[in-house]
Amino acid sequence: MASSPLQLLGFFLALIGVATTVTATIMVEWKTHGHSHRIMQGLWMTCSVGHRTTCEVHDSLLKLSDQVQITRAILLVSLFLSTVALMVSTIGMKCTRFMEGKPNAKGAVARIGGIMFMASGVMTLIITSWYVKKIISDFHHDHHLHRFEFGTAVFVSWAGGFLTTFGGAFLTCQKCSRSSSSRSINSNRLLQTNKSNSNYV
Repeated sequence: MASSPLQLLGFFLALIGVATTVTATIMVEWKTHGHSHRIMQGLWMTCSVGHRTTCEVHDSLLKLSDQVQITRAILLVSLFLSTVALMVSTIGMKCTRFMEGKPNAKGAVARIGGIMFMASGVMTLIITSWYVKKIISDFHHDHHLHRFEFGTAVFVSWAGGFLTTFGGAFLTCQKCSRSSSSRSINSNRLLQTNKSNSNYV
């Protein structure tokens, strides 16, 4: 199990990553087209920005492309997994009072939460990269009047995925705690041997 400061660092990194992913999911600028008259397409609505901004909510799944449907579904699954990971990690962290008499089980719960965070972050990174790949592929095949470029939401989603993954990695880190625990064990043994030697003298 990771040390308490490392757990807190991982937890807050993952929490920021989840919040960033939520922001990216509701953003409109996943795909953009045009300069003077911009069309922005998100996972939940499409906006047209000119003299005035008008937005149309995607109220029918049948009208959506497979690209948007798959990306939206995977991100929602990722966020659900992150929500469960937040609750599990809270129970397993050293700074909380849950499962106080069971340190080994508490450590295992924290690691499970970290693994869930990592899985959620990797899912976000993979689906965002796939979305960008589809945009690039369509850009080279579509007519120039219908070409879309990827927008700001893509970079926000990537950032959220990286933060969530790194946060989960810190939560599952065991080497740091093992090295610190081994140092404390060795120091305790050294003190005990010194005391025994002084008693003999």
